[in-house]
Amino acid sequence: MRFAAINNFHRILLFHPQNTPKIRSFCTIFATTNMASEFNSPREVVKKVLAESQREGDGATVRRSIGRPGLKFLDPFLMLDEFSVSAPAGFPDHPHRGFETVTYMLEGAFAHQDFAGHKGIISTGDWMTAGRGIVHSEMPVGEGVNKGLQLWINLSSKDKMIEPNYQELLSEDIPRAENDGVEVRVIAGESMGVHSPVYTRTPTMYLDFTLQPGAQFSQPIPESYNAFVYIVEGEGVFGSSSSKPMSAHHCLVLGPGDGLNVWNVSSDSLRFVLIGGQPLNEPVVQYGPFVMNTQAEIEKTFEDYQLGKNGFEMANYWRSQP
Repeated sequence: MRFAAINNFHRILLFHPQNTPKIRSFCTIFATTNMASEFNSPREVVKKVLAESQREGDGATVRRSIGRPGLKFLDPFLMLDEFSVSAPAGFPDHPHRGFETVTYMLEGAFAHQDFAGHKGIISTGDWMTAGRGIVHSEMPVGEGVNKGLQLWINLSSKDKMIEPNYQELLSEDIPRAENDGVEVRVIAGESMGVHSPVYTRTPTMYLDFTLQPGAQFSQPIPESYNAFVYIVEGEGVFGSSSSKPMSAHHCLVLGPGDGLNVWNVSSDSLRFVLIGGQPLNEPVVQYGPFVMNTQAEIEKTFEDYQLGKNGFEMANYWRSQP
């Protein structure tokens, strides 16, 4: 990784026993002003949304960033929740149509069941394509707090009525790379020369980064993608070295460009996900867990669900098991 010498200089000054505020300030200025972008058009942060904590159901706490009034939709992304759930609360049987869900565990585990026959313990995550219809449940396993992220990704009109599909994300199968204080887990897409095996029907990148104090990184992003950052822990500088550091639970929408520059100028580690996807540029009509292109299609979806047809044949009979 480039600028390793600068990063090491930063770490030495930052953690020296006789470090002073003046040295710390100089260290930060030196590190951030001497890092040039490798991109022709680096992406800048164009919108910031703080995901505030709110109660949902009995025992669940959710921080919603995408899918709220301040950021209703970021094509192709419909919703992003950071959730915290303790047993016996959870997300019991509920239907979906017309999009994909990605559940990514940060701590703990969930038990997943759906009426297509998929069943198992999610300790890392899963990628579920609801397609024409599915009913599933996600409930915490064991005692303690279970934390994670859930992302909803829209499907194009041609894919909304496909058969459901399920991909479990096992920890040992998620590619990882590490260099100069930067670690990445590649859920979807590519970073540091490693590729994810996950198939994304809507082209998507999903990268989980951890930057140690003093580290910086530059991640290419396809220019056609819409992209955003969600900060899980710590604080970092995103886009431009002159930008104000942003803290945990902020969703940062990125403008156009071919890549993102990130700096960790704090004394703590920084963890964030970088997510991007190919916009569909299609109309979106959403009613709760159903996402289609027209109001007529939404009404038809309600009819299908209530009558148990066109993908919901098992909806009236299947119940998840404790």
